[in-house]
Amino acid sequence: MNVSRQQAAVSEDAGSAARGPRARTRRLMLETATRLMQAGATPSVSEVAEAAEVSRATAYRYFPSQAALVQAVVNEGLGPILTWKSASTDPERRVVELFDTAMPRIEAFEATFKAALKLSLDQWARRQAGTLGGEPAFTRGHRVDLLKDAIAPLKDRLPPREFKRLAQALSLIFGVEVLIVLKDIWGLDSRKRMSVAQWAASALVRAAVVESMAKGDRSAPAIATK
Repeated sequence: MNVSRQQAAVSEDAGSAARGPRARTRRLMLETATRLMQAGATPSVSEVAEAAEVSRATAYRYFPSQAALVQAVVNEGLGPILTWKSASTDPERRVVELFDTAMPRIEAFEATFKAALKLSLDQWARRQAGTLGGEPAFTRGHRVDLLKDAIAPLKDRLPPREFKRLAQALSLIFGVEVLIVLKDIWGLDSRKRMSVAQWAASALVRAAVVESMAKGDRSAPAIATK
């Protein structure tokens, strides 16, 4: 269920291009599921079918599991984030641009993303308890591709391990978790949340570059004496 943002964007394009009763039914289910998730629920396929007045059999043909349904709603919520691109070659600028694109959208669909996070945590708890059974897992991972893309100009400047570590560090301050920390815990408004998140992201990028340059400077004399 770990769908890349490119795959999700292609699937969404294909879905939006489709016409006819099937496309309308799928759209109705997505809109219904989105409405329920924006209200704070994490609905099952059956619950969405009932709310949309669609038969369960029909609903499961479109979304065979709750994980598939929630993933589709999440992709809808992410919208332009999935197709984000930057023309800049400056990694710090690119990260700032990504946050500029993503944060307002994440705030607009906060309830949806929190409902998806709730499903992920609930499945983890049931897996730990041995009660998940054969239910398909809902996994999250769009930020991995997004953040690697944002810092792509550093791919040839940082060792692979350091490049991956930077992407991992940035992932801690990207996504709905930022709202949980900065809004729910710290009580910051939207402007201050964006300021803190962008400051932290820029600091991480600069630190990674400075650290890598320092390592290179230390190794230079040793090479020169050979």
